[in-house]
Amino acid sequence: MDKITLKALKFHGKHGYYDHERENGNDFELDVIACGNFRDATENSDMSKTFNYELVFEVAKSVLNGPKEKLIETLCQNIGDQIFAKAKNIRQLKVSVRKINPPTEMPAAYAEITMQWKR
Repeated sequence: MDKITLKALKFHGKHGYYDHERENGNDFELDVIACGNFRDATENSDMSKTFNYELVFEVAKSVLNGPKEKLIETLCQNIGDQIFAKAKNIRQLKVSVRKINPPTEMPAAYAEITMQWKR
């Protein structure tokens, strides 16, 4: 199975558990790994036979600029559900969402959730 990986796509969104996070926003990163049979696309440079990662940008932008969510789990599920529903030729999908500098008592680089989808 072939794999296409997008790493550390950066977004800003007004999501978080606390009111100040939903008012001021947070920085987020997104990783997406899509698996399928993409070799057929190489014969004619056929975008319909591979994973068009512009879809990831469109979906992520829509979700992260959309309704305010309290949990990164919700963001991850919404992004993954939409990508998986729209990209019919992928067999497996893994999505990770990181909240950069989460509001914790101890310094932390990020908080991260990873979810997977399979056909």
